[in-house]
Amino acid sequence: MAVAQPKSKPASKANTNPTKGKMQMHRRSRTGCYTCRLRRKKCDEGSPSCTACKHLGLRCEYKRPMWWSNNDQRRLQKDNIKMIIKRKKLSEKTTTTTTTVMTPGSETPPGLSHSLPTSATFSDCLDRTRSASIDSQLSLFDFNAPPGIADYTAYNAQMHSSHSQYASMYPEFSPYEIDVKTERQMFVNDIPTRRESTISTFSTYHPPPPPEAMLPSYPAENEWDGLYDGRRESMAEETLNMNMFDFAHGPPATVRNVAIELDEGDQRLLDHFITDVLPTIFPILETNQHGSARTDYVLPALQSNKCYLHCCLSISAQHYKSVMNVQGDEIDNDIMRHRYATISELCEALNRDTDHQEILEATLGMIFFQCSVGRFDDSLPDIPWHQHFQAAISLVQKLDLSRQVLESHDAKSFNMTLTSWIDILGSTIQGRAPTFAHTYREKHLSPNNSSIGLRELMGCEDRVMYLISEIACLEALKKDGMDDIQLCQHVHALGDQIGLTEIGESGPKIPFNAHGVLSPKQLSKNMTAAFRIAARIYLCSLVPGFSPSQASCITLVEKLTQALEFIPAGQSGFDRSLVWVYLIGGSVSTAGSSFRSFFDERLIQLGDLANFGSYGRVACLLREVWSHVDGQFSPGGGEAHYVSWRDVMQMKGWDFLLI
Repeated sequence: MAVAQPKSKPASKANTNPTKGKMQMHRRSRTGCYTCRLRRKKCDEGSPSCTACKHLGLRCEYKRPMWWSNNDQRRLQKDNIKMIIKRKKLSEKTTTTTTTVMTPGSETPPGLSHSLPTSATFSDCLDRTRSASIDSQLSLFDFNAPPGIADYTAYNAQMHSSHSQYASMYPEFSPYEIDVKTERQMFVNDIPTRRESTISTFSTYHPPPPPEAMLPSYPAENEWDGLYDGRRESMAEETLNMNMFDFAHGPPATVRNVAIELDEGDQRLLDHFITDVLPTIFPILETNQHGSARTDYVLPALQSNKCYLHCCLSISAQHYKSVMNVQGDEIDNDIMRHRYATISELCEALNRDTDHQEILEATLGMIFFQCSVGRFDDSLPDIPWHQHFQAAISLVQKLDLSRQVLESHDAKSFNMTLTSWIDILGSTIQGRAPTFAHTYREKHLSPNNSSIGLRELMGCEDRVMYLISEIACLEALKKDGMDDIQLCQHVHALGDQIGLTEIGESGPKIPFNAHGVLSPKQLSKNMTAAFRIAARIYLCSLVPGFSPSQASCITLVEKLTQALEFIPAGQSGFDRSLVWVYLIGGSVSTAGSSFRSFFDERLIQLGDLANFGSYGRVACLLREVWSHVDGQFSPGGGEAHYVSWRDVMQMKGWDFLLI
């Protein structure tokens, strides 16, 4: 059979114009997404996300992004993309390996045995992927991309080493691993056929007993009840009350569809707020009620509250300026434009004397969100936080939230809880009594209805926060001229009250279980211990003749340092939720105190985040305080003397809310 051969073109004709052929081979598209253009990859221009970005779980951007116009930001974006791709490939490799080892062939029947769970196969019981609650057409974040596989490989490699600092203190918790080999064989008509074996690893923090040791005996009959009670307590330890707060936006929802029409510039600011700012605002609440603040509080308010929207856009622009180190009139205009719009909307709403709940949300946002963004040396004009708080106090009184807190046994008002947090710690910054001190006192004395949700929101037990309120009231009385004898009596009584909150507490512990998963309950206990010691330091500072060089103060600072070691550090840690604790303890630490070296280590672990928000402000303030205390210079000249942190703030003209 004759087969027709394809005619080949003459060589002379093929090489007639080599330049033209080369240009055709490297022809580039100018309409592809900016992510593929940054990676120098071919883009199929799929909608709403191209195939490459969808496969890798990257953000597919067809509109010109903010980072495109700056070479440093473009380089940073490229490094972030490389890291995401590296993690995905690593997770796929890990998944493939696990499937190959642990999954039998399709021709074999299901096994009757199973492998023990290991740190490599453990997954968090909470869904940590972002919910597709925002329309992808209105957001630069690709919410339609398939959820990526959680990469625990790098974490598993560091899990044991991250606890090595506690090995000397808790030798009985040294980790060990056991390889468990499981074999099985299939029989067909009693004839052995295929044999399979798998090996899995079981890891724990309890060491095996030595060969000569006696194994513990089984509990006696009357001991089983106590054993079961302890087991039930440990199983119920992490039970979360998902309906703790009333967010004033209807019942809780797992998904919120939010659609906000904005121009291109403001849409970028909104996307930046949702993806980069919002996860850092309520870290403790996020561990207790994952996603509730975002889904039930912030997103509904963004859609229905125009004043709140402008507040968040201003905060987003301020965060973008500080994190990306962007300078220029454009970003400053965005900050001031939305800041002015927020104030204008607030004034109009206050004049109408309506929508008090919405006004309160925006006012609290103007106060509290500033604690998460910006640098201490930001010179843009703004209204002081305590002036905003005066408006918030008026709104709380109009809504009668303080009375509802005393009477209600149901869900807590989130706005009132946030107001209480600002009121109690803000009063210690200003040296005045809290506005709602009477409410906190009644809650403290209540035997059955003592909580207003502070533990779930910011980590410290409510009763300890109430005692901090009482100490602030005592300081205000001291300023009004209370005599020293009566002052010392009150100091002694409040010290006893603080001691009562320690009954039944075993002290700080590692807040991770054997699988490396964070325990919200233990984290709260650790943070409460830190706040409790800081409250004692604050109380002792009211005693006439107080000096940081006193032995009692030095001992308290050392205890505080030891308690802070049990708080997870780094950018995913909770140091930024302990700004007030660092302020109170650090301001009285001496030059040779271990607190200062510990604080420096935490600054390094936080990285760039240590320069922003309240944590960056308290770090700068402590440096100034230490320079006075250590005798480098004295504000009045001559021999250096002890200067309180409030005096330093007043000298510098700083008006920070350090919470």
